Amino acid sequence: MARLIFVLVIIFLQGCAVQRGVYQGKVRSNEFPDFVTVIVQPGETLSSLAAKYLDDPEKSWVIADFNEITSVSAGNEIIIPLEPFGNRAYLSQQGYQTVPVLTYHNFSEAKENLMMVTKDNFEQQMRYLKDNGYTVITLDELFDFLEYRKQLPKKAVVITIDDGWQGVYTIAYPILKKYNYPATLFVYTDLINGNRKTLDWDQVAELDNEGIDIQCHTKTHRNFNKIQDKESLQQYVREVEGEIVKSTRTIKEKLNKQVKYLAYPYGETNNLVIAFLQRNGYRGAFTVKRYSNPFFTDHYTLNRSMIYGDFDLNDFKRNLSVYSNKALN
Repeated sequence: MARLIFVLVIIFLQGCAVQRGVYQGKVRSNEFPDFVTVIVQPGETLSSLAAKYLDDPEKSWVIADFNEITSVSAGNEIIIPLEPFGNRAYLSQQGYQTVPVLTYHNFSEAKENLMMVTKDNFEQQMRYLKDNGYTVITLDELFDFLEYRKQLPKKAVVITIDDGWQGVYTIAYPILKKYNYPATLFVYTDLINGNRKTLDWDQVAELDNEGIDIQCHTKTHRNFNKIQDKESLQQYVREVEGEIVKSTRTIKEKLNKQVKYLAYPYGETNNLVIAFLQRNGYRGAFTVKRYSNPFFTDHYTLNRSMIYGDFDLNDFKRNLSVYSNKALN
């Protein structure tokens, strides 16, 4: 049925002989200024068409999703939407889109412990995303989706890394750069001291300039849901606020940027913490609950799936849910 409707639309648009113009291999209907019908020329790809018509080769997914295709060949007739189309969460009675957020901690050349993903495994995981049609997006793009302001590719995924260990710079960063993937590094500022195992601020600044968005993981990585020994409630409140305010200020001083996203240490939070985040201008924050995120997820308790060092590729795949079949009644 979808294919039949598509063909009928093509025939209708191309039947408007008086109101169309043909130039450089494309057919444009003046009656439908939000769409262009295109006859694919030899050598053209989804990316080159996106660059030509949408001014961004990374928007090839827009063409692919609209036409329900994965590639094009010379002579194909397709429609390119020049404006956002459809609903922005693939929302229907059958289900809705979800966005998985993956989180890593450290990386190593060889297997060391549960929190370290090896170089070979990380390469394999990133290659799997590329080979299977996933689009890695930024946190800003995710939050535009959560606010129902922006449409995402059907197979959108977010990559995050916590803490600030050297493996981010020496192993993860080159692989992410190879695949042209954005990612977010949540640093806890007391860790960034430049010893052999941790990043220094020059490295953090370089990562931030090269597409690895630096955001906040607090000052000391304390568990927000635990009151320390002999700590009064008043002291606890003061310390919780300090974890947020001091780390926010440090990142501002070191990188000249205002952070707006936070990853909770151990994934723990409460209403007091959320209130302090809102007071300090944070747009949202993340737990480590192993679920994907529909657009109606609370912005301050977003889900992330931790990727462990003992995961094989099948374990990794199980964290890539991009659609919920839960019916809407």
